[in-house]
Formats: sequence, structure tokens, C-alpha cells
Amino acid sequence: MRKKGEPNELDELEENKISKFQWFLVIFIPLVFAVTVALIVFTVAGVNVMEKAKELSGKIHLTELFQKDDEKEKPPQIGKDSKRLAKLETEIKSKEKEIEKLESIIDTRDKAVEKAEADKQQLQTQLNELKESQDGSKRAFKDIIRTYETMAPKKSAPIITEMNDEDAVKILASMKADTLAKVLEQMTTADAARLTKKLTEQNT
Repeated sequence: MRKKGEPNELDELEENKISKFQWFLVIFIPLVFAVTVALIVFTVAGVNVMEKAKELSGKIHLTELFQKDDEKEKPPQIGKDSKRLAKLETEIKSKEKEIEKLESIIDTRDKAVEKAEADKQQLQTQLNELKESQDGSKRAFKDIIRTYETMAPKKSAPIITEMNDEDAVKILASMKADTLAKVLEQMTTADAARLTKKLTEQNT
């Protein structure tokens, strides 16, 4: 049984309802008043509030559409970038293959140049040896001529006639004119005539 002077539950509920209604009046009435004053001010200023509201709502709608369009356009752009990246990678691989091919050609040419240089050096060595051999042969031949010229014509003539005509003509052609005449005098008429004819043919 409730004691006298103690609040019951119904009283508390009624007090809560009154309190909430008071807060509603405190907030809602000033808000309605402020909106009404704003409408009056805008109307006096010549501003069409309804058109402004529509314009603002349209802008908001267009902004949302642009955002959606941007979101739709992003994936194709990413796709284009991926294709371009793949194309560039393919071009890079192609250029790398071309570089490898050119390097191979250069390497082959370098080897060919090295071989040609080695062949040139070998030929130059052989040429030098041949020249030295020829120089030695010339020196030896000069020594032989000098020997025959210092010999008595009576001794040198029989030796020369025993040689083949080619060697005999070489020796006789290298002798001085007076020595040659003396050597030919010591030969038989047939040998002297044959070798003289060959000497004449060689000089013509």
C-alpha cells in the first residue's frame, strides 16, 4: 500500500510526458519561427525560395551523377593503362631481342676482324722471311759472280758451259763486259754462240 506523500508510477509518467512536451515546444517553436523569418527575408529580398531549393536539389543530383560517372569511367581507364603497359613491355622485349641480335653480329664481326688481323700478321711474317731469303740469295749470287770474275777465264769457262743454259746465262749476264768477253773466248765456238744468243734474247 502506497504511503501518503510518496509519488506513484502514474505521476512519474505524467511528469515525464510534460517534460518532453516542454522540450519540444522550446526547440520546435523557435525553429519554426526562425524558418518563417528567413522565408520572409528572402521573399522581401526578391529571392524565389522554391526555385533555389529546386536548383540546390538539382545540383546535388548532378553531383551524384558525376560521381557515379567518374566511378564508371575509372575501370576503363585502368584497363587502358594495363593495355598500354603490356604494349610497352612487349616493345621493350622486342628491342632487347634486337640488341642481342646486334651484339651477336658485332661479336661475329670482331672475331672475323681478329682472324683477318692474325692472317695478315702471318702473311707479313712469311713475306719478311721470303724477302730475307731473297736478300740472302742475292748476296750469295753476288758472291758467286765475284768468284767467277776473280777466276781465270780459262778455268771459269768450262764450269759455266757444264751448267744448264738458264744458270749460265744468269752468271754471264751479271759479269762485267770485259770479263764476259774473256770467258766467251775460252769456250768452244758452239757454246759461245748458243750462250751469246740467249744473252741477246734476254736483253731484248
